Amino acid sequence: MTRQLITSALPYINGIKHLGNMVGSMLPADVYARYLRQRGHEVLYICATDEHGTPAELAAQEAGLPVAEFCARAHDQQKAIYDGFRLSFDYFGRSSSPQNREITQEIARELQANGFIEERAIRQVYSVADGRFLPDRYIVGTCPHCGYDKARGDQCENCTRVLDPTDLLEPRSAISGSAELEVRETKHLFLLQSKLTDEVERWIAANGDNWPVLASSIARKWLTEGLQDRAITRDLEWGVPVPADVWPELAAEGKVFYVWFDAPIEYIGATKEWADATGGDWRSWWYEADDTVRYTEFMAKDNVPFHTVMFPATILGSRQPWKKVDYVKAFNWLTYYGGKFSTSQKLGIFTDVALELLPADYWRYYLMANAPESDDSSFTWDLFAATVNKDLADTLGNFVNRVLSFSRKRFGDEVPAGAANGEAELALGAQIADLLAEYEAQLDALNFRKAAQALRALWSAGNAYLDVTAPWTEIKTDPEAAARTLRTAINLIHLYAVVSEPFIPAAAGAIRASFALEGDTRTWVSAEEARALALVPAGTGFTVPPVLFAKITDEDLAAWTERFGGEQAA
Repeated sequence: MTRQLITSALPYINGIKHLGNMVGSMLPADVYARYLRQRGHEVLYICATDEHGTPAELAAQEAGLPVAEFCARAHDQQKAIYDGFRLSFDYFGRSSSPQNREITQEIARELQANGFIEERAIRQVYSVADGRFLPDRYIVGTCPHCGYDKARGDQCENCTRVLDPTDLLEPRSAISGSAELEVRETKHLFLLQSKLTDEVERWIAANGDNWPVLASSIARKWLTEGLQDRAITRDLEWGVPVPADVWPELAAEGKVFYVWFDAPIEYIGATKEWADATGGDWRSWWYEADDTVRYTEFMAKDNVPFHTVMFPATILGSRQPWKKVDYVKAFNWLTYYGGKFSTSQKLGIFTDVALELLPADYWRYYLMANAPESDDSSFTWDLFAATVNKDLADTLGNFVNRVLSFSRKRFGDEVPAGAANGEAELALGAQIADLLAEYEAQLDALNFRKAAQALRALWSAGNAYLDVTAPWTEIKTDPEAAARTLRTAINLIHLYAVVSEPFIPAAAGAIRASFALEGDTRTWVSAEEARALALVPAGTGFTVPPVLFAKITDEDLAAWTERFGGEQAA
């Protein structure tokens, strides 16, 4: 099997991420990685904190900490939350690592040697009040394209247009808020993307048709507008330094590489971090790996241009056989009652608070069942409660509890034998095999909402079977038939535990732990096994697990809406 390399967009270091960040990259990547592992693939799921650039320096300044110390603490805080969400990273690194510095500088040297980096004198914004040149993100103002009044000097997060600081209307310093800005001359390195346009176009033409429309359309929009040479250095104290052996003057001035230059390279850097920590072979995943590795990237739509144009241009210009992405899974935005989740404005539900309210599986399932794939999707407390109560508590949780509780009450703590399978069981087995095939097909295609629908249909099939066979009535006239029904339903429960693990790993683990199946190392269920529904033989001991999913009450909804706001907050 081809090895599967998976990366999700690096979360910024400046604060705890909200649910929009979670569903836009890390969570779907985890669901996919878990699924592929269960299907027998060799998977490497890599992520890291993005620690360079203006957000890190500004957040550290606000916290009153040296930036290195702030980043170390914030990395640990974020990692603890992602562990709470049961994200199964093979490695969660740091873009400030020595490995990333080494590889970033190596690629910059290669670009320079190949004629794709040029030193240019430019006029840059200087803050008189702060006594320093301001990198793009240190300048905020009004976007000239959409009128958003908190646009940054590199990109408007509202309309996603790439900007230069001089494009902003009413610009001001993000450090002091001062509008006393001047334009002065300084030197920076530029990546000559214009010279790489044809190569990037050919690469996207060869690969982009296989991507979701959201990803390919954004990439092609950038190409249509024309690739511009981009400054790849900044005047910051924190970042990957320009190597002095190539650019001694700029190194002496303390120039560092632009965060969007080194951050994608951290995918490679974090893999080297993983290899250094585990003894793995990082180069086999990234170097001369086109025929042996399938590489899938997960990201929200505002990150697409950098990953589909700028990073490929960087890799192509290095003239080295670095692995390039095969499939870009892009997501629209999750909104909060139609308004944007915002880290800076503290609007929406943040991942640390979410875990305080409910266990991770509640959030994992809801987010993937409502993933913003074809369009933006809106979080509301009513929809969240309805999804949890109907799908998790009623359809899955209640099925598990009532089957195991009734079987234990009537037949004891072992799976009953009962009569041979009849027409109802044969029809159910065929239905389950078909639904499982649909579930697999949607996960293979990275259609997460449709995969969640197929998983829900699997759970619903068990309830429909009970409605038809009614073991609580059968037991009165035909105990053997009732035992057969319960045996079949118990086998369904085990199947649900196995195949639901990518979405709800904690609940899936709790269900599997309720069976005394010696050496239960099964990772998936084949179509033939689904039809037979006989993976848990009669006589197998079991226990009734605790309540898997508690219902969300009207009182819960009232309390959470009062605490976080609803439509009025957005």
